[in-house]
Amino acid sequence: MDWTVKAGKLSPQKLRGLVFDRLHQRRCDILLRPGLGEDSAVIDFGDEVCVISTDPITGASQRLGWLAVHVSCNDVAANGAEPVGIQTALLLPEGTSDEFIGRLMADMDAACGELGIEILGGHTEVTSQVSAPLIVTTALGRAPRDRYVTSQDARPEDVIYVTKGIGLEGTGILAEDHRSVLEGLVGPEVLERATRFLDQISVVPEALAAARAGASSMHDITEGGFYGALWEVLSASQKGCLVDLGSVPILPETKDICDALGLDPLGLISSGSLLITAPPHVPLIEAVAQVGVRAFQVGKITSGTRDLILPDGKRYELSEPVEDELWRFLRRR
Repeated sequence: MDWTVKAGKLSPQKLRGLVFDRLHQRRCDILLRPGLGEDSAVIDFGDEVCVISTDPITGASQRLGWLAVHVSCNDVAANGAEPVGIQTALLLPEGTSDEFIGRLMADMDAACGELGIEILGGHTEVTSQVSAPLIVTTALGRAPRDRYVTSQDARPEDVIYVTKGIGLEGTGILAEDHRSVLEGLVGPEVLERATRFLDQISVVPEALAAARAGASSMHDITEGGFYGALWEVLSASQKGCLVDLGSVPILPETKDICDALGLDPLGLISSGSLLITAPPHVPLIEAVAQVGVRAFQVGKITSGTRDLILPDGKRYELSEPVEDELWRFLRRR
């Protein structure tokens, strides 16, 4: 068997064989453990739970510290937890300037100010073992014990929603870090608007609003895009779906940039968008609108197959995502 790995997240098979199947220690106060579709752990603290999640920043070259804080806090918020703080490990290549480190920390502090959290500690090191900055953040959050949310709790007949628009992070990274490639393919006004997509990267407000309203599961839409997040929720819950792909929100700038580069926006890294499932009686759209966010109904959870409906009415079954569209673009460079 070939155990070599490509760039990007490990496949579900490799995660099971190399990671999850080798974890045998158990404590009774751990309420949610590592598994497909689950990005956080949940620890019993009595009337409340502590939610903890770790993420790296690997695909962007700008606003690294700011992005690192937000993507980790998005994970704990997707479990219905209010972020409290982060710890961070910074591994920096030799030759890194004091100015870069200072700017990185200022960006992280600015993101913490936006979220009302603190940097709780971590580790900073310059090492010859990395050729580019590697930032790993661990976010901690708190939630009432009876209101945390997991991906495995999606249920048949739940409505599936997506907030804002698919591909926000990927569109922003492409427009900001690869402008020279896109110039001449799309208009400068498109690139200018797309670079501001990163300002919408936080899903904390809508995640907390959705949890209060009664969401059954949530997943921030990161690597693998909409396909990846949907696959992970269905894998965690062992459920099927019926999704109208024509209803999945794609902003015009994302469509223009993906068309120019030959990318599928539904498979593009999408921090800033949140996938939510909720029972039909939950007024989910109205709940997230209270925090200024739009949610779009795209399908429902089923107990059967994982069916996707194309705009022309044809159906096909969701398959395991292979590679994020951003990594596919970078591999071609």
